[in-house]
Amino acid sequence: MPDLTPREIVTELNRHIVGQDAAKRAVAVAIRNRWRRQRLPEEMRPEVAPKNIMMIGPTGVGKTEIARRLAKLTGAPFIKVEATRYTEVGYYGRDVESMVRELVENGISLVREEERRKVEAEAAGRVEQRLVDMLVPRSNALDAADDSPEAADRYQRTREKMRAMLAAGELENRRVEVTLEQRAVPMLFTGAGMEHMDIDLNSMFEKVLPKHTSRREMSIAEARRVLFDRECDALIDQDKVHAAAIDVAENLGIIFIDEMDKIVASEQTHGADVSRQGVQRDLLPIVEGTTVQTRYGYVKTDHILFIAAGAFHRAKPSDLMPELQGRFPIRVELKDLTKDDFVRILKEPKGALTKQYRALLGTEGVEVVFEDEAVEALAAFAFQVNQTAQNIGARRLYTIMERLLEELSFEAPEMKTGRVVINAAYVQQRLREVAQDEDLSKFIL
Repeated sequence: MPDLTPREIVTELNRHIVGQDAAKRAVAVAIRNRWRRQRLPEEMRPEVAPKNIMMIGPTGVGKTEIARRLAKLTGAPFIKVEATRYTEVGYYGRDVESMVRELVENGISLVREEERRKVEAEAAGRVEQRLVDMLVPRSNALDAADDSPEAADRYQRTREKMRAMLAAGELENRRVEVTLEQRAVPMLFTGAGMEHMDIDLNSMFEKVLPKHTSRREMSIAEARRVLFDRECDALIDQDKVHAAAIDVAENLGIIFIDEMDKIVASEQTHGADVSRQGVQRDLLPIVEGTTVQTRYGYVKTDHILFIAAGAFHRAKPSDLMPELQGRFPIRVELKDLTKDDFVRILKEPKGALTKQYRALLGTEGVEVVFEDEAVEALAAFAFQVNQTAQNIGARRLYTIMERLLEELSFEAPEMKTGRVVINAAYVQQRLREVAQDEDLSKFIL
C-alpha cells in the first residue's frame, strides 16, 4: 500500500476530479487510517474498524469517480455495485454476499498481475529456449548417425545463431508449429449463476478431465505471445495468489455501493418495499463484519471499506435502518455542479474532455484548438440544459461534446491535415438549435 498522506491523496484526486473537497478529504483520511492500522500492535489491530463513508449528492457530481480513482491510487481491490441489483434472500435477484466474491475476484486479478511481473524475465527466457528448440530441433536419427564432437559443435553454433536472430527480431514472420493444450470443461459448470456457488467446479474438473492437444501453425511473433502466457501461468503459484488475494481483499478492499437511496422502503410494507427492507437487513452483517464463503476460501468483511452513495432526493439517509446508518459514520454531501465547475472540468483534469478530443482527432492529423470563450460557452450550455432538463451532472458534457464535434469527427479522415479553431461562434452555431428545443435536448444533450 503506497505511503501517501491525506494531503497527497487529495492532491492526486485533484488531478482528475474538480471540486468536492469535503468528500476527497473524507476518503483520504479513511485510506490513511488503513495505513495507520497496519502499523498498530497485533493485538490492537483487529479492534480498529474502518470508518465507512456515505456520499450524498445528485448524479454526475463525482461520487463514483472519487472512489474509483482512490482504489487505483492505492492499488486496492475495488468493485462498484448498485444496491438495486440485490434483493432479500428468497426474492428474485442476487444475494448481497456476491459483492464480496466479486471483490476477491478483483483481488486475484491484481495479485496475479503483480506475480506475473515477478516471473516475466524467467518466462521470457523459457520462451526463447522453446523457440530455439522449434527452429533447431535435434533429430534422434541424426544423433545416432553422427554424434561426433564436430557435429555437436555445429549444432550449438546453429542454435546460438538462431538465438541471436530471435533477439534481433529477424525471425518474427517465420512460421512454427505450436502445441496447444486445453481441457473440455462441461458447459454445465459455466455461465450465469456460477457466482452463487462456493466451490470452483471448473478448477476441480480441469484437474481430472483429460487434456486435448492440437497443433497450430503461427508466426514466431504470435507463438512468443502464446508461449509467454503459458510459461507465466506455469511459474505462478495459484494457491499463493488466492491466499494473497483474500488477504488484500480483507484488509485493503473497497466496495462502493451506489443507489443506496433506492433501497429505502416507503411507509408501505408489502411487495417491493418488503424486499428493500430485506436488502438492508442482508447488507447489515456484511458491513458490520461477517465471514463469507467463496470458492477460494473464507473472507472476513470486518476491515473492508464500504463507501455508499445516493442522491437521496425522495428519501433521507435517516430513513435507512438505524443499525445500517450507524455503520456509515462519515457523511459527506457533494454539491451540484456550477457553470464554473464545468469550465474547470473541461480544462483542468488530466483526462479532460477537451484534451481527449484533441488527442483523438490528432490521430487523423487534425489539430483542434479550444479557445477559452468556447469552453465558457460549452459550460454555459451544459449548465443550462441540466437546469431545464434532467440534471445529470458532468455526464452532460459528454453528450454536448459529441454533438459539438460530430461533423468534425466524421470529416476528419478526409481532411488529412489541418487546424480547426473551436470558438464561441462555433459552439453557438452547433448547439443553439438543440438547446432551445427543450424536448429534443432531453434526448440529444
